[in-house]
Amino acid sequence: MKIALTNIKLINNGIITEGEAVLMEGGKITGVVTQTEIPGDFEIKDINGNYLAPGLIDLQVYGSGGKLFSGNPSVGALEQMENDFIDQGTTGFFATTATNHKNVIERAIDAGRDYYKHAIGAFLGLHIEGPFINAKRKGAHPENYIKKAAIGEVKSWVQRGKGVIKMMTIAPELQDMEVIDYLLSQDIILSAGHSDATYQQASLFFDNKINAATHLYNAMQPMLHRGEPGIVPAIFEKKPYTSIVPDGIHVSYPMLALGKQLLRDKLFIITDAVTETTEGEHRHKLNGDHYVMNGTISGSALTMLKGVANCVKHAGIELAEAINMASLYPAKLASLKTKGKIEAGYDADILIFNDKFTPVATILRGEITEQTN
Repeated sequence: MKIALTNIKLINNGIITEGEAVLMEGGKITGVVTQTEIPGDFEIKDINGNYLAPGLIDLQVYGSGGKLFSGNPSVGALEQMENDFIDQGTTGFFATTATNHKNVIERAIDAGRDYYKHAIGAFLGLHIEGPFINAKRKGAHPENYIKKAAIGEVKSWVQRGKGVIKMMTIAPELQDMEVIDYLLSQDIILSAGHSDATYQQASLFFDNKINAATHLYNAMQPMLHRGEPGIVPAIFEKKPYTSIVPDGIHVSYPMLALGKQLLRDKLFIITDAVTETTEGEHRHKLNGDHYVMNGTISGSALTMLKGVANCVKHAGIELAEAINMASLYPAKLASLKTKGKIEAGYDADILIFNDKFTPVATILRGEITEQTN
């Protein structure tokens, strides 16, 4: 079906414009044209003056709707996540596993591999966060499962996943270069996180092998002005792609604004979202507007669009740039070459929302999958 989306405020590549129409056909965007240039064989759909933006992409999220994939991984949990996130305007996500017994991580790999074959299209793969992290910066991760990566185990996981493992958070200062080189050879994004790397160590990693950092400020040494400054100034200086949790709890809004000022187009939004559960190693409990585990902040209650709203309302980031942080920049890190923009040839993955930051509709591969008003 050929559809023209009209009467929109188009947010694309850091700019907001009006008076244009977006053309879709066969799950792809075929063009952005003026109203008078809409071909006669396109069905016109009026978007009622709402914002239209690329679908949002969350590269670190653990579960939804009472099903915590990272704690009790299953195809059903992935299906719950995919449906919920599409409703929220997130058209791409990496389901994330946290540090756990190897059997649980292997179950997650199996579930991800099996679900990937028939996913609707928003599930893009797995992000393995731990167990190859630094116990000194474990956060809410259970210390008894934290370990150094062994090349044999890492290879077995990658081979088991058959391409579904897309990203891995590690403490690079503790890993053998053989492991790092192997993971990179498999086109897996390596992100430094839950790391106690010194400034010198982190600078070396970001100069060479590691091109991402996980949840800025969290689970890393605070930036110090005397003695060992730690990993944060290395991130600011080397500018790897860096995720941040913009809920005002994991990171205060002034520090979010500072991170944005220094990292610019390398800072991107993740939700780091979990769901309440009473089973498994990761038993998250909702504490107002975030989650805790054993008294430690463990995950957010964000949606990606709420994260965008917080960037705009509380950190002084322009709306079009906040959308980039939630779509274009994660797409670039993940090498998703047809996502993150509204341009001809890109996937017709689109979020439509109003001026109250409420999703109005989500379009996935050209199909309208949610309409809330």
